[in-house]
Formats: sequence, structure tokens, C-alpha cells
Amino acid sequence: MTTRRNFLGAAAGFLAPITDPPNLFKLGVASYSLRKFARAEAIRMIQELKTPYVSVKEYHLRYASTPEELEQGRKEFEAAGLKIMSGGNISLQKDDPDDLRRYFIYARRCGMPLIVCAPTRQTLPKIEKLVQEYNIPIAIHNHGNTDKHFPTPQSVLAAVKDLDPRCGLCMDLGHSAETGIDLIEALDQTGARLLDVHVKDTNNLKSEGDQTVVGEGLLPIVAVFRKLKAMNYRGCVNLEYEIQAENPLPGMAKSMAYMRGVRDAI
Repeated sequence: MTTRRNFLGAAAGFLAPITDPPNLFKLGVASYSLRKFARAEAIRMIQELKTPYVSVKEYHLRYASTPEELEQGRKEFEAAGLKIMSGGNISLQKDDPDDLRRYFIYARRCGMPLIVCAPTRQTLPKIEKLVQEYNIPIAIHNHGNTDKHFPTPQSVLAAVKDLDPRCGLCMDLGHSAETGIDLIEALDQTGARLLDVHVKDTNNLKSEGDQTVVGEGLLPIVAVFRKLKAMNYRGCVNLEYEIQAENPLPGMAKSMAYMRGVRDAI
């Protein structure tokens, strides 16, 4: 007989995150994937993907919110069993120390231990000082052929090589591939500067625009995951699902299942 207690237990089990294997990187979700949905609905959808790790975009914790509202939003993620691993992507391109500082204050209030960002070479020295002051690392997100500042992982690495070690890279696989670089060679060059990874897949290696479910495209996901394991990378590998914005969950679920299967098999 199905009792209410049994039903609730089964429901809790359905939503419970899948335990990560020891000594492997974490699989998470970039909440940008759920940009069309309010915070409560986005949280529910992330729970359905059975991962506790989330990188929160401003859609779900607004910059303009009061400190109390940001704290409440953070608590909503935590109450759902989700752990905020980073925030972003945050544009840090205004060459104004006060403007740059407000995003570090925002990250601290939201409980974000890492800022995924898009700075310029001009703002980067000021950002480094804020990294040191707030002890919040940054991961510069490369944005491919349309990015005049940091198109490739190598361009990020060149910019941060002499900076505080808490200044690193968020490597976006799709944006990296569209520039024509070899993803495995690029990973070889990252070392300890690799702080975050964004995963998507595409049917066109020359353009990130033709995206598809992860595992159904042309990106070498298996080889990338093997390299991350060999590097002993322990950070997050976040699904950034940019297509089907009005109904992303089916494709996200397929993508996460593939990513989990590959990671656990390597």
C-alpha cells in the first residue's frame, strides 16, 4: 500500500542529487540555461536534473536587489539542496573602481565563491586588487570569435599569467571550438588557472550558433572529460544550454545524462 509517507519519500528520492564519484570534477548547471524562468521555477528544474551545483546568472539573483533580497534568494537555493558554486557571467568592463567593487559586494552577499566574468585588459588590474581584497577568485570566460577582448582560452591565460593565482579561466567549450583551436591542447596549457568549464555541443565547429544536445554534436566531450580527469581538475563542469529557451528541460536532461555517463565511465 502506498502511504503518504512512502509517497513523500519517493518524491524526495527523485529530487535528491546523484552522489558524485570521489576524485572527479563536479557536474553543475549554469542558470543562464533557465533565463526565461523565475527563480523558484529555475530551482525546481535544476532539482530535476539531480545536481546540487549551480552557477547563478543575474536573472535569478538580480544586481538591483537589496541585501535582504539577495540573502533571501541565496537561502532559497540552499533550502532546495543546491550549492551556489559561482555567479556569472558578469561583465566587468566599466573602468570605474566603484562599479567594479559593487559586483564583488554582490557576489559576497549571494554566497558566490567564484565570479565568472568578462573584463577587459584595462579593468583587469583593478579587478585583481578586488580579488585580493575580497578573496573571491575570478574566472574569465572566453567568448569566441565575437569577443574582442578574450576570444580563446590562450588569450585569457596570457592576460593572467603574472596576476594573482586566484585570477583564472572559465573555458567555454563551444566558444573555444569556434575559434579553431584544439580543445585538448588548450586544456594542457591551462594548469591551475582553469577554475571553471562551460559545456555545450554544436553541429558546426566553425560557429557556436548551431547548438544541440550535449553528446549529439561534434565536440569531443569524451576526450575533454578524460583530459579533465587526467589533470585532476576538481572544479565544476557546468552545462550552459543556450537553445530551446522556452522549453530547455528535456534537452538539458539528455545533456546531463550524457555528461554524467561519460564522466562516471572514464
